[in-house]
Amino acid sequence: MIMFKRDTLLSEFIPECKDWVFNKQVVEVFPDMIQRSIPGYNHLIFMIGVLAKYCVQEKSQVYDLGCSVGTVSIEIQKNITVKSCKIIAIDNSPAMVECCRSYIKQHSNSDVLVEIYENDIRKVSIQNASLVVLNFTLQFLHPDDRQELINNIWKGLNPQGVLVLSEKFHYVDKDLNTLLTNMHDNFKRDNGYSDLEIHQKRCMLEKVMLTDTFETHVQRIQNSGFQNYGLWFQHFNFGSFIALKKGYTSGFF
Repeated sequence: MIMFKRDTLLSEFIPECKDWVFNKQVVEVFPDMIQRSIPGYNHLIFMIGVLAKYCVQEKSQVYDLGCSVGTVSIEIQKNITVKSCKIIAIDNSPAMVECCRSYIKQHSNSDVLVEIYENDIRKVSIQNASLVVLNFTLQFLHPDDRQELINNIWKGLNPQGVLVLSEKFHYVDKDLNTLLTNMHDNFKRDNGYSDLEIHQKRCMLEKVMLTDTFETHVQRIQNSGFQNYGLWFQHFNFGSFIALKKGYTSGFF
């Protein structure tokens, strides 16, 4: 049985600030870390599960790109109501994939198959998809690769297929960006993180997690071919888009 720990990875001073990696140490504290770092995270996962009830099509595939420990995949799995579907969960971190396999095995209570792969999501062929989830994943890819990935997702989605794209944003307006960043820092303090932990993590993520503006995300979604899209969740500078492939009708839900 997997026993996750409380995140204290950066509670002591680190002389050299190295780039962030999703290694075994991070995996062991990941659920605690993400719940204490991303406002509204648990509710967003719940919402994705609710969405799966409506949009997952019979004999189709669901993709969880950047699946981490498998929380999204499990939530989707338990909400699928149609037959002959499978979930494809992909992450490029060996430690995450190993943990995800154990987590899925431990928590799965459905006959919906979950296939878990260690792979680069930029190299994955999206096929026969009714739902694709990118949950705080795109921001870790090189900016030059992001449009092509969204294009590939659009091509691989079935008519009436849905993309969920969750990301941390930054804003062109410096005052607004500063306000929301400060509010997010206070959120982390309220969840037990010290100023040292907040500073050291920001330093480690600086060259690894490159956020986009809201406008950049909208333009990228439009460029890929999506015509129906919108922001369905936001908390401070974290948000989630939902985009529907052409073929969606008002009677679909």
